[in-house]
Amino acid sequence: MIRERLGKELLYFDGGMGTLLQAKGLQPGELPETWNVTHADEIKNIHKQYISAGSDIVLANTFGANALKFHCDDFPLEEIIRLAIRHVKDAAEEASGGRRIYTALDVGPTGKLLKPMGDLDFETAYETFKEVMILGEKAGADLIHIETMSDTYELKAAVLAAKENTSLPVFATTIFDERGKLLTGADVPSVVAMLEGLRIDALGINCGMGPEQMLPILEQIMKYSSVPVIVKPNAGLPKQKDGETYYDVSPEEFASVMRHVVDLGAVVIGGCCGTTPAHIAEMVKQCKDIPVKPIEKKSYTVVSSYGQSVFLGTGSKIIGERINPTGKKRFKQALKEHDLDYILKEGIAQQDNGAHILDVNVGLPDIDEPTLMKEVVQELQSVTNLPLQIDTVDTVAMENALRIYNGKAMVNSVSGKQESMDAVFPLIRKYGGVVIGLALDEDGIPATAEGRVQIAKKIIAEAAKYGIEKKDIVIDALAMTISSEPEGAKVTLETLRRLRDEVGVCTVLGVSNISFGLPSRPIVNSIFYTMAMQNGLSVGIINPNSEDMMKAWYAYHALMNLDSNCENYINKYAQQPGTAPVSATGSAHKMTLKSAIERGLREEANSITSEMIQEKDGLEIINEELIPALNTVGEGFEKGTVFLPQLLMSAEAAKTAFAVLKEKMDSSGEVQEKKGKIILATVKGDIHDIGKNIVKVLLENYSFDVIDLGKDVPPETIVDTVLEQDIHLVGLSALMTTTVVSMEETIRQLREKAPHCLVMVGGAVLNQDYADMIGADFYGKDAMQSVHYAQRVFGTEE
Repeated sequence: MIRERLGKELLYFDGGMGTLLQAKGLQPGELPETWNVTHADEIKNIHKQYISAGSDIVLANTFGANALKFHCDDFPLEEIIRLAIRHVKDAAEEASGGRRIYTALDVGPTGKLLKPMGDLDFETAYETFKEVMILGEKAGADLIHIETMSDTYELKAAVLAAKENTSLPVFATTIFDERGKLLTGADVPSVVAMLEGLRIDALGINCGMGPEQMLPILEQIMKYSSVPVIVKPNAGLPKQKDGETYYDVSPEEFASVMRHVVDLGAVVIGGCCGTTPAHIAEMVKQCKDIPVKPIEKKSYTVVSSYGQSVFLGTGSKIIGERINPTGKKRFKQALKEHDLDYILKEGIAQQDNGAHILDVNVGLPDIDEPTLMKEVVQELQSVTNLPLQIDTVDTVAMENALRIYNGKAMVNSVSGKQESMDAVFPLIRKYGGVVIGLALDEDGIPATAEGRVQIAKKIIAEAAKYGIEKKDIVIDALAMTISSEPEGAKVTLETLRRLRDEVGVCTVLGVSNISFGLPSRPIVNSIFYTMAMQNGLSVGIINPNSEDMMKAWYAYHALMNLDSNCENYINKYAQQPGTAPVSATGSAHKMTLKSAIERGLREEANSITSEMIQEKDGLEIINEELIPALNTVGEGFEKGTVFLPQLLMSAEAAKTAFAVLKEKMDSSGEVQEKKGKIILATVKGDIHDIGKNIVKVLLENYSFDVIDLGKDVPPETIVDTVLEQDIHLVGLSALMTTTVVSMEETIRQLREKAPHCLVMVGGAVLNQDYADMIGADFYGKDAMQSVHYAQRVFGTEE
């Protein structure tokens, strides 16, 4: 079993498949997986070459074999996967020389974005992957390798499909950019935290870069990962010469850097696009005598969202308590009326005021908590990138939320009661998470710190039986109201101190509990909060909209040298000599349309626009509110402070506002002038339309008239449409190296038949040099660059 070898010896993957098939005659647009049937000997021969080169793990030719990407009536998916696995095993019998060769089911992305960014439902993605995983195990795969993933949400769907429906080891690798981010914004710690929580067998990075460019990403992965690490770089970036695509990193150069990769701690290595049997053979030759570094267990306590990691244990973090009906009449009303917009605004206000994590509790009598919890978590993750705390005693609601949560959530809570641990720990083991352990059990809440510490130790010991480590447990020392428990604060503070010093576990408190029944509660709360932080409080559940609490937080971190050069304190208070209290929604005035769009609040954008259109004309609103909001978000995206989900949700909010404006403008005869007509298409043979769809949404929001020809579009269709519609700008997208030749042919035909038309190109496999070589007028590194180019072409740039 490969699990027994992982981390104890260096294991070698194979290299690229697509580029080798192209060299053997794979045509643009031809599905590589069909060669399992039509060119079986060629596929087996490639596998044999890699095995002879020293590969221990060989990927079956199944990267695109899923129902959303593989559309071929002549070849059933089951047959494709069965033959692909068989070809690896046959090759192993002929070329292994008695070595153990592992056959890996290769699982790539669906080519679609999941909701709310795209149109693919999480469970639909799950079912798509589930079918592939079951077929792969049935066909005899030894492991599942999920690779080239650029979205943690789709990655989670794939990992769950593998773990829940097979008994096979599961590896997963993602594709980072040079900033260390996935397409949808996740950083290295958040990817590692989520995958480790899902109990992955090995994780790492593949594709997108050459080996040299991967080193900084690998260093981060090694810092945070406690599981074996995989590295599979490209042989550099694709280039073109005399009409042929090539990669510029030689086998010797590749192997030399891979030696450094092993020195850094990777234990499974191989190649991706452009690598050949020669690259793998040289890599094995140069790396085989390097001692393997033992896998080190890391002790970071991390909660994450799709785009942000929060580390507990240094300083004290803030969990915003406002999305919780306890003692909140207006919030209860919002839950009963299904007023999700109010809930979202509460989340945004808390983020603006300094929360690091948002508590989510929707439990009320007569409410379908499992359904509403799932819905609120989905909606919150569409407007904020803060990690969430799933706060419920309903284990069905807990599982509903954990299943669709995009990241590694905090979970509130489990107690020392055996019944509670039996119910909650299996969910944490399955989905991952940082679980809050309440220091109480069947006998209630101990009156002493010793009693609470003993319950904490019991929770930690029971969690270990499920493979849940101490780093994923945070103990609630329990703040008891001093109006009825005079010694309550002293016991809680001692408990915090002992949990920090003796047990070595992170801690949490619902701070405001301390002052129930007392007048001027903020006075007591803020002083107790400061004392708790001084005694080791890792994270406090507080109201971040309370100026008293936030003053305590900022001052404490400045005083304890946890705020370098008092920078955060100065930024917060330098311009606020007489700060007014912050309102419950985080603002002393009504939210503007610009702010609603920047935040991605669709319903808010709709209602504000409906009010504004009664007093202002539509074009004025577009020019003064919509476009400036989109520009602000776009600038943030380009600077790396805003990520794809926020960009797309802002675009959706703008679209909602524009729909209101359009209806009014149409009825009044007011016309919004279109800025130019643009064709977008994913080129022939390529069925990935993520990039194209993102560009389309943004161009339409900037008032361009977009003709979307879809995906897998022949050059002739594009040329004919250009001529029929008198188009002056075409945007072409390609995600696969095998289809860039289609892009080049499309450009050639446009130059011949429509020389007036400019062409902008984009896609993961492209770069500026490659775009120049195939004759494009412009290469867009991201969607916003495409917007800027279109503005220049049509003379609308501001």
